[in-house]
Amino acid sequence: MQQFMAQLQQLLAAPGSGPVNWDLARQVAASQLSSAGDPAVTPYERNSVEEALRLADLWLDPTSAHPSGIRTSVAWNRNEWIYKTLDVWRKLCDPVAGRMVAAMGDLVPPEARSQLGPMQSMLTTLGGALFGGQLGQALGSLAAEVLSAGDIGLPLGPAGTAALLPANIRAYGEGLELPEDEVRLYVALREAAHQRLFQHVSWLRGHVLSSVEVYAAGITVNREAIEEAMGRLDPTNPESMQALAMEGIFTPEDTPAQKASLTRLETTLALVEGWVCHVVDSAAAERLPNVNRLGEAFRRRRAAGGPAEQTFAALVGLELRPRRLREAATLWAALTEHRGIAGRDALWGHPDLLPAEEDFADPETFARSQLDLGDLDDFDFGKPDSETGNPDSEPGKPDSEPGGKPE
Repeated sequence: MQQFMAQLQQLLAAPGSGPVNWDLARQVAASQLSSAGDPAVTPYERNSVEEALRLADLWLDPTSAHPSGIRTSVAWNRNEWIYKTLDVWRKLCDPVAGRMVAAMGDLVPPEARSQLGPMQSMLTTLGGALFGGQLGQALGSLAAEVLSAGDIGLPLGPAGTAALLPANIRAYGEGLELPEDEVRLYVALREAAHQRLFQHVSWLRGHVLSSVEVYAAGITVNREAIEEAMGRLDPTNPESMQALAMEGIFTPEDTPAQKASLTRLETTLALVEGWVCHVVDSAAAERLPNVNRLGEAFRRRRAAGGPAEQTFAALVGLELRPRRLREAATLWAALTEHRGIAGRDALWGHPDLLPAEEDFADPETFARSQLDLGDLDDFDFGKPDSETGNPDSEPGKPDSEPGGKPE
């Protein structure tokens, strides 16, 4: 019993200022990685990553109107990926966790809350620990799968930092039965392409992160699912907090506004990923022997999502995968053919210039359509638009509404 009380006290200690016990999340993720293994990055791997990213940028120069966005090239182990991306995860997950913690408090009848006293704050702490344990498991699983900082399409790492994870790249290459150096170079091309977009399209980082947050704001909490999860909690086993399955707790609201929010988010993710796939395959077409196999493997990987991404989706109610990746890549290819590289990439100058979901159905028509440059006289390219807010605002901070095509 003494050992149990010590474990429980440690689990509920230092809840922090937000709804998630992030210290616990880090501990759970680190413990999970320790069990699975987290190989240290060798000097040879660091040099190989730096060289691959340098070469990738050279190959991308002729295929992109955006210059290099890489200020720092690094090789991370799995724990470093968690540590370096945690700030963005905090911005994305805290709003959803806050609703879960509030829902747990609502389970207590109003007439009984005044009698709880300090126990009410302990319930909030318990909610933060529950979510922290679950999130730690999800991040630990993701860390064992991701290949680079921008691998899942979100700007998770520090701005201007291109990062590859050699251990994961090696394991992924073995699964494909392809040479490690070729897989590493293809991943470097994708990472360098992501950096070009998110560094030089000033509004994009804030737009993507705020779109995720706006979508998350429409997610509701299933009280019955929380009651069921709490019923499975074993008070004699603190580790049961980490073992709880939280599927079904979060569900999107079935409203027109929420559906429109999801459509905007999925369209943006597809456009980013489609552009990356197109420019990377163009850059590698005559250089990598297995570029077709690699391109197809990565398209399937991103479109389907792995087990870790599915775990994260169950946790926060959001699937981070571009459902219309292939259509988006086809659209960017059509734009390149009809408008050239500069004309294609000029569409990133403002969110209202980008293709909308309906344009995926007929990429040739969209690509052949001629822009009236006079229509752009009123555009301030230093700002995305009145909906998305200032591009220099804090990344991930939600604005009044995400930018998108006018309804």
